[in-house]
Amino acid sequence: MNFVLSEFQLQLEDSVRRFARKELPAIGKWMEETAEPSPPELVRQFADMGWLGMNLPVEYGGQGAQPIDALIVLEELAKISPAAAFPVFESCFGPILAICHFGPIALRELLVPKVVAGEHMISVSMSEPQAGSALTELTTKAVRVDGGWRLSGQKRWCSGAGHAEGYVVYCRMSEAPGAKGIGAVYVERDTQGFSFGKQESLMGFRGIPSADMYFDDVFVPEHHVVVESGGFTSMMRAFNLERCANATMGLGVAQGAFDYALEYVQDRRQFGKPIIDFQAVQIRIADMAVRLDAARLLIRRAATSLQDGFPSVRDSSMAKCFSNEVIREIAGNALQIMGAYGYSKEYPIEQRLRDAWGWGIAGGAIDIQKVNIAAEIVGRRFDQRR
Repeated sequence: MNFVLSEFQLQLEDSVRRFARKELPAIGKWMEETAEPSPPELVRQFADMGWLGMNLPVEYGGQGAQPIDALIVLEELAKISPAAAFPVFESCFGPILAICHFGPIALRELLVPKVVAGEHMISVSMSEPQAGSALTELTTKAVRVDGGWRLSGQKRWCSGAGHAEGYVVYCRMSEAPGAKGIGAVYVERDTQGFSFGKQESLMGFRGIPSADMYFDDVFVPEHHVVVESGGFTSMMRAFNLERCANATMGLGVAQGAFDYALEYVQDRRQFGKPIIDFQAVQIRIADMAVRLDAARLLIRRAATSLQDGFPSVRDSSMAKCFSNEVIREIAGNALQIMGAYGYSKEYPIEQRLRDAWGWGIAGGAIDIQKVNIAAEIVGRRFDQRR
């Protein structure tokens, strides 16, 4: 199995890296300080560069690029600012991916060109107050009516809530138990009866909006049904690729922390010499580098070993689990190496430590990934309810 990047991919990586280093530091700092989402002019730049939805099908406006190409772009942007990279994350690996694979053609034709052009961001709405890891216990419900469906319920922890123009809402669409009764519908932000709670104030992820969402008898037309009851399992296949993107966002955070710390240890002098000359620092730097490469290789294995366009649960869960764990360690080591400078808000490491912790919660907690991995190893699912 060859993980060496092609000439095109190396050029892509270099061009994104140069763009990110030039354009994103000031924007990322502004987003961190204000908690405001990506400014429209940045999203337009991403669209002009061809990075929004670059792996979506050509027939619907995308470029048809490989998932790993989009992950290369995502990592380079996230090295500087994961919040600034979020529109690329959503446009390449968010719910629009599920729409492209499982939604009706009319919905694909309506939404994908808008996403690629930077005119629309679409976020996923899954978790509820009593349904997070136990997602099949969600209670948000869609009831069939003349011409469509009526949607009622509450959602929580939706990244992009209040900012995105549209939402793919997982909901119960029949009386069938568990996953068999769950489907998904698409809801526009300004739909009557659809409202948002106050914006969450999170430890990290500043610049990535999050809020409760309320559906009060919201009408959803028939052509906005992504999948009907029973389509939940198919939709979750797209989530395997989203896990790779989650892992890559974290990887970018960790690589950015490592790069900053590596420069610091070569400049910082103690006892008359750069601190990189001390063996303890050398060992810590080496450990960080090994873990970064291991995480990247697991992600790329998952992203290139596709089955019908998606990674396996095993590969994607391993990539996310390992990446989520090591980025916390790497960000913590970077802060420790820098001492008081790492702990100061004047420098970017403390932000990376806060952001690193979030990726092991978002998109399925670390321990949930380990349950998935164990299930794949033994060849059966574990019923957590018994």
